[in-house]
Amino acid sequence: MWPQSAETDDYSCGGGKTAGMSGIDVEPVDEKGEAARTDDNAHTIEVTPTDSVADDTREAIDVEPSDEPFDGPDYVLYGGKGGVGKTTMAAATALESARGGTSTLVVSTDPAHSLSDTFETDVPAEPGRIRDDIPLYGAEIDPERAMENGQAAFLGSEDGFGGGDGGGGSPMGGLGGLGDMLGGEESPMDALFGGAMPGADEAAAMQLLLEYLDDPRFERVVIDTAPTGHTLRLLQLPELMDSMMGRILKFRQRISGMFEGMKGMFGGQEPPEEEPDLEDLEVLRERIERLRAALRDPARTDFRIVMVPEEMSVVESKRLRQQLDEFGIPVGTVVVNRVMEPLSDVTDDVHGEFLQPNLDDCAFCQQRWDVQQSALAEAQDLFRGTDVRRVPLFADEVRGEKMLEVVAACLR
Repeated sequence: MWPQSAETDDYSCGGGKTAGMSGIDVEPVDEKGEAARTDDNAHTIEVTPTDSVADDTREAIDVEPSDEPFDGPDYVLYGGKGGVGKTTMAAATALESARGGTSTLVVSTDPAHSLSDTFETDVPAEPGRIRDDIPLYGAEIDPERAMENGQAAFLGSEDGFGGGDGGGGSPMGGLGGLGDMLGGEESPMDALFGGAMPGADEAAAMQLLLEYLDDPRFERVVIDTAPTGHTLRLLQLPELMDSMMGRILKFRQRISGMFEGMKGMFGGQEPPEEEPDLEDLEVLRERIERLRAALRDPARTDFRIVMVPEEMSVVESKRLRQQLDEFGIPVGTVVVNRVMEPLSDVTDDVHGEFLQPNLDDCAFCQQRWDVQQSALAEAQDLFRGTDVRRVPLFADEVRGEKMLEVVAACLR
């Protein structure tokens, strides 16, 4: 609610054309029906109805199953700016895949954790089955919980420099007992290096994601990535982690003959004969290499950019594609969500009645249509040669399996 005084402009939509907001003329909406109020000071907004559909009719939506099995890549990643519908697309794709008999895991790295809301069921923090009748699994990665539970062994101990338990944010903790050799948690080195490493939560998410991508239980993994900036940092982590591991290994080799002197200086312990943490690093290095190769293989990975038909979304999608090109990750599909067009123009596999914008009588709808068409034309030109899919703007939220099936039909 914006406060108004006698000196301020009148921003009401009723009663006649008013000049406000830097002189912008606001055309009044015709007042009709019993609900129209005649009070000149009333803030009356008349909504032009779209094609009405009874509530019970919406329950009669029927989505034909695909004639062909979901023959997609091993990994499907949905990326884009926040709020464009990545979670919806990931959930719909995973549901379609699992219905075809493919053991499918849908993973969200978005801190918002909206996957549970989309499926209307609780999705666990670690991979768990979310449907009994089809092989559909889900996980909403919680980086903070992963760090607390010591699941990100690469990062070392959350409590500081020492400790070989792994799991937090120290740059050097937990790496083959190096922290213990330099005096552990009570050493001066702990005061210097202790605390969470910047980006440790995203590194923890990446390590868990690596494990899930490498899990033989799942034939396909669908990833709902965080908004663009988080996604790019996530994609950078394999390079950063690989580089850091290489430096750590070289560092350990160079100081192997200095442990006695360092032990006397810092009061540390003897270096352990066995170095399980270094073995873990080697396993992680191999896993990173496999992920890197998979992400760059269009036969195994489809990175799908999700956008809405607006100019700013087109610009951000263009930037994302350029950055993905720098990583050598091909974009196989672009999904334009919330397009103002009939569902029948997108797919023939859905039978039922849906509310749709009234472009004949609604001036607002016509204006939005023009904006969308301009953005769509720009996107079609920008992503020429790329598979562009459209998903209509629905009157209701896309939640629950019935609406997810409708979206999945649009993505076929």
